[in-house]
Amino acid sequence: MLHHHAARERPGGLGLSRDPAAGAAVTGTALVVRVDFGACALLGEDGTLCAATVRGRLMGRKKALGNAVVVGDRVRITTERGQTVVDEVEPRRNAFSRRAAGEQPIEQVVAADLDQVVLVASLADPEFRPGLADRVLAQAEHAGIPARLVLNKTDLGTAEAARELLDGYERAGVPCHAVCALTGAGVEPLRHALRGRRSLFVGHSGVGKSTLLNTLVPALELLVGQVNEKTGKGRHTTTAAVLLQPEPGLELIDTPGVRAFGLWGIGSRDLEQAYVEFRRFLGECRFTDCRHGNEPGCAVRAAVADGQVSRLRYESFLKLREELEQEEATLETRRRRGRP
Repeated sequence: MLHHHAARERPGGLGLSRDPAAGAAVTGTALVVRVDFGACALLGEDGTLCAATVRGRLMGRKKALGNAVVVGDRVRITTERGQTVVDEVEPRRNAFSRRAAGEQPIEQVVAADLDQVVLVASLADPEFRPGLADRVLAQAEHAGIPARLVLNKTDLGTAEAARELLDGYERAGVPCHAVCALTGAGVEPLRHALRGRRSLFVGHSGVGKSTLLNTLVPALELLVGQVNEKTGKGRHTTTAAVLLQPEPGLELIDTPGVRAFGLWGIGSRDLEQAYVEFRRFLGECRFTDCRHGNEPGCAVRAAVADGQVSRLRYESFLKLREELEQEEATLETRRRRGRP
């Protein structure tokens, strides 16, 4: 049974209250379930969907929403003569960001007010990419948002291969699920972990995230279609994040598949703090400025050697730190040359 009902679009359906001094205007609150440039789709407390515009004062100089209103935001609205306008965004308790595509370092807030980030990867076709996985997990840790890893397409490899891969992440404190979206294997424990939470799904293109979501929510396409109709984007558009409520207490935010994920707010010097399993060893190195590379007496490398830290995660850390150092050097060079 669908939890939000596109057919019910009267202003009162959004939980609005009439302001006697404003004539026909009514005010209230709603949840942002999709954003497209200057417009968004809202979900009322009773499950009613509607389209809305946003006050100009909330937009940037280019009259674009940017990060002012994002999926997951709770907003205050006014409806008058059948038109709904977002007046104000309530304070966020957290936000999951990434670096926007392009040369300029610009923050892109993906979604707000999350209970967890669900990283979907695949055992094969495409093969597991630790670099992308660890970037997403590091960003979630930086934002203070719990994360879990879902390894899909386990039917394309052995149970031993899946267990070996997930073991390193479980040692890092990341809850893991081995699933096959096509057969439904392993999906029920994941469904249980989603109930009562707002979960942001993130994954590389081709890992089967859409198949997994359709297995979790058989009516997914109909729900997405209802939301997209409010912004005029058609039933099968997946170019923006969309929040779905298939049942009370269960909120899923689907996002387009990514090919790269740029970190935001994490520098090369503080990257080690985003690897939770490193923390208890950081103060044990022989040198206080240890980079955990080839320095003698490195406690992190010793932990890798005796199996307390996953070698895959450690090697991913070294590579990611090198990439961040290169990005920082490039930005510093541009700054010195007076280029933005």
